[in-house]
Amino acid sequence: MNNYDIDKVFSILEEEVSFLKVPIVGRVAEEKDPFKVLISTMLSLRTKDRVTEEATKKLFSIAADLEEMTALDVHIIEEAIYPVGFYKTKARNIKKVSEIILEKYDGKVPNTMEGLLGLPGVGRKTANLVITLGFDAMGICVDTHVMRITNRWGYVSTKNPLETEMKLREILPQRYWKRINDLLVPYGQNLCTPVSPFCSRCRLRPYCDRVGVKSSR
Repeated sequence: MNNYDIDKVFSILEEEVSFLKVPIVGRVAEEKDPFKVLISTMLSLRTKDRVTEEATKKLFSIAADLEEMTALDVHIIEEAIYPVGFYKTKARNIKKVSEIILEKYDGKVPNTMEGLLGLPGVGRKTANLVITLGFDAMGICVDTHVMRITNRWGYVSTKNPLETEMKLREILPQRYWKRINDLLVPYGQNLCTPVSPFCSRCRLRPYCDRVGVKSSR
């Protein structure tokens, strides 16, 4: 796949994903609250979306904003977000992040990569998602689905998320930067799965090199 096909590919993705459930972080982003996007993204790391959704709803039901989150005891946060992956570490980081934003940034989530990466538990994936979904600014969020699918397409040939992000910044038209994660996450969860993807049902098959696909449905 190359940029000759990319407009058609994204047009198909938009149509296909419109029938799929939006991941919880995307639904949280509809509230236009960067803090909630940040927290829900932190919860989502290495956790299935169904579990993330339950934890997010429970946590925000007892702490609806930054001030309320800062006031929570870390053990209360742990109880609310269990059983997300690494819930104890995430609870501590959520508590620390809330305190830092309140004290250092006057209650406003930093809107730069540098500022976000300075928060505990925040890596480039989380930072890019906050930048794109929380602030509607330019960024490319690369998670396991984005990395797997763009490599499977043959659009990139990369070995880790950072390399994938940097390569996409070079070749992907900017008009798709903010949308690529929103589209490929649900597509990767439902159709272009890690093992035995549903290639027979995939409208992108004519454009996909199917790199590394050993079996499919």
